[in-house]
Amino acid sequence: MIDKRPFLTTTDLSFVFAEQLHVLDGISLHIQEGAFVALVGPSGVGKSTLLRLFGGLLPPTSGQVLLQGQPPLAHRSPIGIVFQRDGLMPWRTVWDNVALPLELQGVQKGEMRNGRIQAMLDLVGLNGFEHSYPAQLSGGMAQRVSIARALVHEPALLLLDEPFGALDALTRERMGQELLHIWQAMPVTVFMVTHSIMEAVLLADEVLVMNGQPATGNPAKITARIPINLPRPRHLEMQATADFQQDVATIRQAIAGFP
Repeated sequence: MIDKRPFLTTTDLSFVFAEQLHVLDGISLHIQEGAFVALVGPSGVGKSTLLRLFGGLLPPTSGQVLLQGQPPLAHRSPIGIVFQRDGLMPWRTVWDNVALPLELQGVQKGEMRNGRIQAMLDLVGLNGFEHSYPAQLSGGMAQRVSIARALVHEPALLLLDEPFGALDALTRERMGQELLHIWQAMPVTVFMVTHSIMEAVLLADEVLVMNGQPATGNPAKITARIPINLPRPRHLEMQATADFQQDVATIRQAIAGFP
């Protein structure tokens, strides 16, 4: 963590879908600058909806989301987003996929743009694959391209929506370690949605628990905030420690104990 100042704040945030389904209600929280925060909860509870509100992809029905006092889309720095599916353009090479945010920003081709793209490809371990196409990549490599694309325009906030959910268990573990390496090398405020409690504990400074049953008229809320005090750097071997297992048990209880 690089700072203690509140970076992302929400106040009485609510979201109603199509004026019928009340998904989220009264969510107020703050996330510190440079923090790595994970969100867990049952499937269908509204975790991805909250992430999209943070990114300005959905407008809140009531309440507000602010990044350093500004609405997400008005913030001076961009927001990077990585979804479960890599979303790469199959007709573009790795290099050209990573270049897309810079193109949208109007960054002209040249030394600065090329240097930023190559630096990101080096950071995610894809040096030598610049001219490959998505169909030639493994699932883990494709997600590395997605992460590089999300970071190349130097965002203030990185949103991760179950980014490793489509990967096999071993690749998912390896990608979690790669993500920590990238985050250490390029500090950014991270908000990650995951269905894996163990992944959340291994990666995050704090785990938020969301509970509710929007489909039955019980909109979701943040029902627990659990600090993770494991030392950094984090390693897979930590999963065997008593402190790690206690954090996992605390989060499981916070989810299971909700009526």
